[in-house]
Amino acid sequence: MVLDERFTGDELDRSVWVPWYLPHWSSRAQSAATYEVGGGELRLSIPADQPLWAEGVHPTPLRVSGIQSANFSGPVGSTVGGQPFLPDQLVREEQGEFWGYTPVYGDLEIRMRATLSPRSMAAFWLSGVEDIPEHSGEICVMEVFGTAPQDVGMGLHRFRDPHLTEDWGTVTLPIDVSAFHTYGVSWRPGSLEFTVDGEVVKRVGQAPDYPVQLEIAVFDFPDRAHLVEGPVPVPELVVSHVTGRPAA
Repeated sequence: MVLDERFTGDELDRSVWVPWYLPHWSSRAQSAATYEVGGGELRLSIPADQPLWAEGVHPTPLRVSGIQSANFSGPVGSTVGGQPFLPDQLVREEQGEFWGYTPVYGDLEIRMRATLSPRSMAAFWLSGVEDIPEHSGEICVMEVFGTAPQDVGMGLHRFRDPHLTEDWGTVTLPIDVSAFHTYGVSWRPGSLEFTVDGEVVKRVGQAPDYPVQLEIAVFDFPDRAHLVEGPVPVPELVVSHVTGRPAA
């Protein structure tokens, strides 16, 4: 399946995306993204009145606006759900199965810019759909904190996949994340090649071999408010396109 998302309409394509961030560990209401689609762009933001995500469960206060290309969970009270952040974490709101775009291998990229402060971050990653817990490896295409905006995090997180080895780190690049840049990964059996603006910046000699979901999000960490002097800027992530093409 080919993905060529250009955000040309005025609504999010709900055949591909859902506007929540891991709602099974929180709720759709608490995890709902603040976003706009129009003019060939997706704009994710976190206004001051946006509620905390998974309040009372997540160990630190966290607010998120994100979209993802798949969604499912087990029933309330079960441990069946992707990307748990606690041992034996329990589902708080059951989610029906939604498989909008879940590729295995291929070339994926995003063109985006972010408005960040020392209390926020932006990211694009591909996470195993976790139909079984072992299918949990994550390909992090880009992750940038406002505290170090030229240190771009990328690589592979193994999580609960016993066949993978953790291989994630930051690459320091002379870029301005508030301007548009294109971040990509060429994903093949046993290898990952990460690019920024078409230039290879990192290689990993292993890879997941199961479907992943795409996740795009901007995050705010209220407990880091002391790092910001004066008014807190609204975190924003603007995306002009997301593409995915099968491996040649």
